[in-house]
Amino acid sequence: MTDHNNLEPEKNKKIRQLEKFYRDNEGKPMTTDESVKISDDENTLSAGDRGPQLLEDFIYREKLSHFDRERIPERNVHARGYGAHGVFECYESQSDLTEAHFLQDAGRKTPVFVRFSQVAGSRGANETLRDVRGFATKFYTEEGNFDLVGNNIPIFFIQDGIKFPDLIHALKPEPNNEIPQGQTAHDTFWDFIGSNEESAAMMMWIMSDRTIPRSFRTMQGFGVHTFRLVNKEGVSHFCKFHWQPVLGVHSLIWDEAQKIGGADPDFHRRDLWENIQKGNFPEYELGIQVIREDQEFDFDFDILDSTKLWPEELIPLKKIGKMTLNKNVENVFAETEQVALHPGNIVRGIDFTNDPLLQGRLFSYADTQFYRVGTNFKQIPINRPIHTAHNNHRDGAARYVIDKGQVAYHQNYLANNTPSPVPGDKGGFVTYPSLVEGKKVRQTAPSFEDHFSQGRLFWNSMSEVERSHILQAFSFELGKVKKPEVRERAVRLIAHISRPLAVSVAEEVGVPAPPEDIPESDVTASSPALSMQNTVFRADTLKVGVIIDEQYDSNALKNAMASWEKAGLEPVFVSRRLGTLKGTDGDTISVDDTFLTGSPLLYDGLFVIGGPYATRDFHFMTNQFIVDQFNHYKPIGGIDEGAKWIEEIHLQNRPGVLTSRAPTDGFYKAFVNAMAKQRFWDR
Repeated sequence: MTDHNNLEPEKNKKIRQLEKFYRDNEGKPMTTDESVKISDDENTLSAGDRGPQLLEDFIYREKLSHFDRERIPERNVHARGYGAHGVFECYESQSDLTEAHFLQDAGRKTPVFVRFSQVAGSRGANETLRDVRGFATKFYTEEGNFDLVGNNIPIFFIQDGIKFPDLIHALKPEPNNEIPQGQTAHDTFWDFIGSNEESAAMMMWIMSDRTIPRSFRTMQGFGVHTFRLVNKEGVSHFCKFHWQPVLGVHSLIWDEAQKIGGADPDFHRRDLWENIQKGNFPEYELGIQVIREDQEFDFDFDILDSTKLWPEELIPLKKIGKMTLNKNVENVFAETEQVALHPGNIVRGIDFTNDPLLQGRLFSYADTQFYRVGTNFKQIPINRPIHTAHNNHRDGAARYVIDKGQVAYHQNYLANNTPSPVPGDKGGFVTYPSLVEGKKVRQTAPSFEDHFSQGRLFWNSMSEVERSHILQAFSFELGKVKKPEVRERAVRLIAHISRPLAVSVAEEVGVPAPPEDIPESDVTASSPALSMQNTVFRADTLKVGVIIDEQYDSNALKNAMASWEKAGLEPVFVSRRLGTLKGTDGDTISVDDTFLTGSPLLYDGLFVIGGPYATRDFHFMTNQFIVDQFNHYKPIGGIDEGAKWIEEIHLQNRPGVLTSRAPTDGFYKAFVNAMAKQRFWDR
């Protein structure tokens, strides 16, 4: 006989699936959605017990913003980006500087997700356009998520977040004709720059090759803002964060970048995806610059000004760990597009400063994610902290968590007053008690008013090649501007940094030279760390386009391949058609690209072997590949037929061009060294 009182209903597949999302808050500590333990859930952070409430109170903003959106809102999409999973490993304990759990022990590994992106372009934009690149990292720490949301440039256009909508309105395609896509070469952008002197230093950076990176793997990242590190004794230091690619910092050149956009508009994401698939895991070292509180006013720039960097010659960079990206996403939308990064996601041991641009971002980013992804975006798998969050947030669109019980408020008897706040000495987040005083004003601090010194520092730090590229960039960008008055205003701004540069640009874009009375910055210092000519140069993971045909010299190819494998170079075999080719010893190789599907733009160097039966068309296409590689300053090697073809167009013995009819081990080693150098600017 069946006991109906003890019979549980059979669980269907959907119920079993939903059980995975059940959450029981009873008896648990109270945390934010990022799993940061909350020490006080009843008082908003304020400037004094009777003072105004502070916008930086992320606990208050999260609680109220969530409540405000507990019914279904509209959603939107975001910019073009690409991401990958990885791990961060701490080199040595930083406990003297911070309580942040992921920086406490040497060897501690923390999961991360990184999203690289373009700032100006839409999701369909060409990836090699001139643009600032985003470099945002989500650390899934044991004490909540920490998001380091930065760019590949250490400074920004503006000093106060209230001007951000103006910047982006000027940057985006012009509203009357929706042109141009993902580019700054148009009137409204340069009208904004010429009208805002605080953008002068950033103007120099975006006209450099930094805004056309070679790959995400060879791109620096910067937290941009000044943060605080706070240790267990409550001692605070000011800090800036830097990511340094182990492969060095490398860029495309402008002509190459434009052409790659046609050859492969997915160039950067393809490079990242393919290298992770091959096991060429991108690596970046995390560095910090640290200033004691009593040093805050020791410099000739304001350390809270986001249009200024901290020169490494004054404030050394200390490397504290390494990030390795070792797993591609399984689904780009579910992970890369739904990941919600926010500079306000901090953990115990890291805190904010009064950087006005940072303060603006603390509100704007969270608000954007609520609108874009939805009320419960922090419950989406890619955004979840690794430990379950417990709080009284409820309902809203796309709720993933099924909260049990009748209690959804703090100060309760029914659930024994849980989830409960965690005191600071037990791990709860406690805001650093920085002194706040002064009258309510809307004005820029006088210490933020020097707009040209760092632009001059950057210019002084550039090599002659880099200076030439900056001149070309200004000439192209301003050459696309239709209004002569906008061009003139931009040239006058350049004159504050370098009059000779401004005069050259004026001549190129057909406007009068700037007036003689414009004061030029008198800064004479330079910072070698700012020049990409002083970066690391390595051969490993670089692609060699190998032009090859039937009856290639098997022995020569084997020797070359042995040399390349040892150096980490990756050959891409290029020929007339896909399939296999047979060498002189009867061995075969598979063709990767044809002259039609491949492009000299996509290889870091060229090695021409050819074959004795090459046709006139084969010879002609090979010459085109050689000339393109030469014009982009890339290394070229040639043996056998290839050496003869290079000699026919009189490029032998030019810098970075190596040929041999009887190649030796020394020849192959010289080619590897040329590949490592990457560009030969003295051609």
